[in-house]
Amino acid sequence: LVKDLASVFRTRIELRQIGVRDETKIRGGIGICGRPLCCNTYLSEFAPVSIKMAKEQNLSLNPTKISGVCGRLMCCLTNEEETYEELNSRLPSVGDTVTTSEGLKGEVQSLSVLRQLVKVVVTLENDEKEIREYKVSDLKFRPRHKKKDMRLSKEEMKELAALEKNEGASKLNDN
Repeated sequence: LVKDLASVFRTRIELRQIGVRDETKIRGGIGICGRPLCCNTYLSEFAPVSIKMAKEQNLSLNPTKISGVCGRLMCCLTNEEETYEELNSRLPSVGDTVTTSEGLKGEVQSLSVLRQLVKVVVTLENDEKEIREYKVSDLKFRPRHKKKDMRLSKEEMKELAALEKNEGASKLNDN
């Protein structure tokens, strides 16, 4: 093919293989968010993306939901990583025991990272339990400890590892 092209155009021809991320960057498209792809509009270099970033942002670890048009982990996960790390460091973990500003003790049921709100199952004076939502500043708790790895099946871990190792196939194939 190269020789045929060189003879037709009478110049030196070099063919190079490009990755699926580069292909997507060149072709462009619309991302899951409804906006033009980040790699096509403003990203000049591809930063490494890991599954840890998706975990930190409490996203579903379903590969179809966290992979971009190119089939790899979404580049936008890196944009928000620093913010989520900072916000998560201020919050207790789910299951932690906390004390409210009212002096009630309770167990953390769920977190809203961006709003910095914590849903707590508190035990009232009459031994009844109630779910209440508090600002993180209204709670007293021990500093956050590292999260344990989520339990995933071997199949899911293989799929996620393949995405992380950049082995995904492009969704832009014309064939």
